Amino acid sequence: MELASAIASDLLRTCGDVFTIQIVPPGWIHFELTHLTLATWLQSLAVGTEREEARGQGAGSRGERGNFNSSPLPFLPNPQSPIPNSLFAVQHAHARCCSLVLLAHREGLIKLKQPVTNTSPAFWDVISPNPLPWLNCDQTLRLNHPDERGLISELIQVVDSIECPDISDSVNWEKVALNLSQAFDNFWCNCRIWGEVKITLPELAQARLGLLMATQSLLRHVLEENLGVFAPLEL
Repeated sequence: MELASAIASDLLRTCGDVFTIQIVPPGWIHFELTHLTLATWLQSLAVGTEREEARGQGAGSRGERGNFNSSPLPFLPNPQSPIPNSLFAVQHAHARCCSLVLLAHREGLIKLKQPVTNTSPAFWDVISPNPLPWLNCDQTLRLNHPDERGLISELIQVVDSIECPDISDSVNWEKVALNLSQAFDNFWCNCRIWGEVKITLPELAQARLGLLMATQSLLRHVLEENLGVFAPLEL
């Protein structure tokens, strides 16, 4: 416990704004991301970090996440090629995310700079609200539903798989994509954006849209860069 306390004290001095730390017998050190750090990371996934000028900033399970490569692909997936049956659910989830974000723009829930595009974006160019209202007035994350947290957890797993070179070569990317699309389906079934939520809790609706944007960004990356499959804007 004494050794754990010394380690924890040193960590708090260097990254106390990123993690909260708890020491439990017989000497375990438990880390938990701060709500602000998680909100900053989700923002970087959804809209980039200063439009990628500071790409590489963010947070995740290592505290430095979100800098997955969004450079031009070494090839261009053919949108006319047949859709693999095993990945149709993933492509459908990606297209659904795109259509919902664009619908939110048309209905005035958010404002995008360039909402009309022929291809799905790597990041969404959000004018307002910017940043998205991830946090409540008490600086805690608005997204507390189990399926919201489940989707966030899956996003972290995907970025870990992308960013860790020691495991990325052995990752089953099809399974990664399917798990993320399933987490999105669970979220969309149980976490509404329109109707009463939009009217009475608009900031929660906007935060959930941000989660859609982050999900779309990672689905696009995995489909096109890891699986070589077209990520459709619509189906």
